[in-house]
Amino acid sequence: MRRGLLLLLALAVTGCGGAREHGSATLWVTRDRGAHVLYSGTVPAGLTAMQALDRKLDITTRYGGRFVQSIDGVEGSLSGRRDWFYFVDGVEGDRSAAEVKLKDGDVEWWDYRSWRGDAMSVPVVAGAYPHPFLDGTTSVTAVGVDRRIARALASQVHGTVAARKPTTNYIVVSRDYAPEHVVIRPFREGALLELGATVARRLAANPAALRRRYGVAP
Repeated sequence: MRRGLLLLLALAVTGCGGAREHGSATLWVTRDRGAHVLYSGTVPAGLTAMQALDRKLDITTRYGGRFVQSIDGVEGSLSGRRDWFYFVDGVEGDRSAAEVKLKDGDVEWWDYRSWRGDAMSVPVVAGAYPHPFLDGTTSVTAVGVDRRIARALASQVHGTVAARKPTTNYIVVSRDYAPEHVVIRPFREGALLELGATVARRLAANPAALRRRYGVAP
């Protein structure tokens, strides 16, 4: 009887933390807007973004462990106006990485770059595609471009070609853009991605074609 009671108590204690997150997330660490890759690998889902980073690389933190000061010896510099910034699923972190829990399939990206001028904040980047277009609904429009490209992109983001109703996100492919044009920016409650015909064709064939690209002005 006593052993049965102890077993029930042990099971209760084990389960008190709630369901455990299954799966894995991707972790990237780069410099200079993704130009130089320092680390690329996977981490277990369920960790915070800070825990995942700390598990794979040597880091130092500031403000009581809430913000990253250095990764593998590369340290933020106030005088040099360079620091570490992170994105989850292509969206800039708006809080401490210690508060963000990774889910299965998430992409956590840390990049060391200049924060001079308008580069202080980069709200959204293209390099985690098909994120952030998997969040909410997405409409894909092709202007003067083979609609098969639009259909392929819509399939990648579980979206719709030329949706008649407003959607959360938008992807526009146009022959009026330069062939390699890639620009992403916040739009309404989501994001807008503009693509030239050549890069759109490449992305339709390979969803990793934009990997670790900012897709925003310097």
